[in-house]
Amino acid sequence: MPRTVTVGLDGSPESRAAAEWAAREAALRGLPLKIVHVWEPAPAPMAQAPLLGPETQQHWSERVPRESAEGLRLRHPGVEIIAEQIPGGAGEVLSRLPEDTELLVLGSRGLSGIGGFMLGSVAMSVVAHVTRPVVLVRAGEQAADEHELDPAGIPSAAAPFRPVVLGLDTGSPDDSVIEFAFAEAARRYTSLRVVHGWNPPPYYAYGLSADLEFHNELGRQQADALAEVLRPWRQKFPAVVVTEESRFGQAANHLVDASREASLVVVGRRVRCNPFGVHIGPVTHSVLHHATAPVAVVAHG
Repeated sequence: MPRTVTVGLDGSPESRAAAEWAAREAALRGLPLKIVHVWEPAPAPMAQAPLLGPETQQHWSERVPRESAEGLRLRHPGVEIIAEQIPGGAGEVLSRLPEDTELLVLGSRGLSGIGGFMLGSVAMSVVAHVTRPVVLVRAGEQAADEHELDPAGIPSAAAPFRPVVLGLDTGSPDDSVIEFAFAEAARRYTSLRVVHGWNPPPYYAYGLSADLEFHNELGRQQADALAEVLRPWRQKFPAVVVTEESRFGQAANHLVDASREASLVVVGRRVRCNPFGVHIGPVTHSVLHHATAPVAVVAHG
């Protein structure tokens, strides 16, 4: 069974932006794109209404994936497009992805005025429970947004990609998250910017500001730890230029700042044994709500 990039589509502007991003990603990976339109039938009393009968409802629901697939084929002629309609609840269907899904892409409403994402309950639930990588794409995201300005200072998808940003915890690094980020940078022929935020242990916090040398020593230790984690990955991906940033302060704040100049932000999510509730971690939660670039969440054990 061939692997696919899968996108959840409901016809909203944010899901259409996600579909465009997913088509570009499918082209980079050389994979087919599967459009999944989840159709939740109206309750029986509503379905019997004169203007919302079963046939009318089915007609309009079928138009969404069909017309979207036709448009994507025209704009991305090198990508095989597969459209699929599945009845049920969106969260439940998208959380039970088939084995051929390599990457799931979802749309998210942009936050007016301050950038970032507005995650609905469906997207949050899917991110928290799917074990495959999930990418969140803002409404209005354009291909040129992920690229540097051209020589004339104009946004252009023909210019080189902006860096991929990886949020890395040196205390518990996971190979799947790191490899995903390096591979995405390699596909885009761009650099990888690795951001690590650190704070001193609680018992060192008091009086630390007065001991500048101790603060600097902690900083050197954190930078050394980051370099050690990345050393084998630099060897595995020698073509990827890596920038390491070990910075004092909250990791989420540094990642949100870095997202303004990124083509993609990559963060991890630890898989929890408890199936109930939403468990994505505070850093990932903050990045998902405030980053201005697409965000990839990679689940790990």
